[in-house]
Amino acid sequence: MSTLLVALGAGIAVLTGIGAGVGIGIATGKAMDAIARQPEAESKISKNLLLGCALAEATAIYGFVIGLLIIIMLH
Repeated sequence: MSTLLVALGAGIAVLTGIGAGVGIGIATGKAMDAIARQPEAESKISKNLLLGCALAEATAIYGFVIGLLIIIMLH
């Protein structure tokens, strides 16, 4: 298999980090809006925000791992 195709596949796999970053940014912005509107609900909003950010970050980590595996296994 061509080295160029391996690099291309790994690069595409790592692009999941962009989606995770955008998703976390949007979620954080919405959480700040919600806290500004209802300060008494801050603890509930923060718990859900942290859970959502952890799940979004996990997808980025999975993409990174897949990219590394593509490079290691196919190169």
